[in-house]
Amino acid sequence: MREFTYLRASNVAAALNTARADGGSRYLGGGTNLVDLMRENIETPDTLIDVSCLSSAITVDDDSRIMIGAAATNTAVAEHPLIRQHHPMLSRAILSGASGQIRNMATVGGNLLQRTRCLYFYDDAARCNKRLPGDGCDAVDGFNRMHAIFGATPSCVATHPSDMCVALAALDAVVHIKGYDGARTVPLVDFHRLPGESPDVETILADGELITAVELPPPPPRAIATYRKVRDRASYAFALVSVAALIQVEDGRIVSARLALGGVAHKPWRAHLAEQVLEGAPVNAATFGTAAAAAIADARALKDNEFKIELAKNTVFAVLTQLGDRT
Repeated sequence: MREFTYLRASNVAAALNTARADGGSRYLGGGTNLVDLMRENIETPDTLIDVSCLSSAITVDDDSRIMIGAAATNTAVAEHPLIRQHHPMLSRAILSGASGQIRNMATVGGNLLQRTRCLYFYDDAARCNKRLPGDGCDAVDGFNRMHAIFGATPSCVATHPSDMCVALAALDAVVHIKGYDGARTVPLVDFHRLPGESPDVETILADGELITAVELPPPPPRAIATYRKVRDRASYAFALVSVAALIQVEDGRIVSARLALGGVAHKPWRAHLAEQVLEGAPVNAATFGTAAAAAIADARALKDNEFKIELAKNTVFAVLTQLGDRT
């Protein structure tokens, strides 16, 4: 690991000012991903700006919107009574990721910004456009069992590793951001970018911008939701496919639906076509089968991951059936 300067910001304004003065800096939350990348010399910041000054509070306003501070740990979010009562799917997603020790350190803001676990990204002997733009992508023709079936390009076929972000995508979460020119909000589904020809640019964050909070709107009345993760082993493994689903049912028909997939794309993948199939349809196996087929309609396999398409279809069907049985 190369030498770097460590600075602890006293508040958000100080963090932004430090980042503005030092173009080679990175914000540091729990460090569970960034420090690993620094050890591998993938990330080589000149300065680390500790932003533990950010809020870690989890609060609810008069409109039942829950605000989660960016410095809240994954454990704190998963265990918080507000989250367990109103968004148990999010708790379930968080608890299916990493280990207890990592969840105790990892922050919400850092979770959104974690980088891919693609083996070629971590191997400095391999070509990787994320690590060195324009170098090429050895994963395209290499061993790509864990890689994307949606949104991939010849420049990058990596997947986003987060479980939490998949649940947030299905919950219509909103990311609160502060930068040099003020504050703004972005829907979580628009926060991460598909690779295109610039896979090293992973989010919509501008230079120096800082995530300050994640907002959860209230779920639809009487909505039911769940999260399911399919992986190679029972714990401490990244998803082959994961599904976050929420449906609102009235009089035997689905009034609204939200469906997001993980382990399949460069970002949490919102299955809009499947949602359109579900909305207004009766709660039955035929509806769920049609929606599951719609969810994988745009999937494209690589040489080693064709199984993911059928796995995604079957997992969507199983999750929707589970929710249907609860109505």
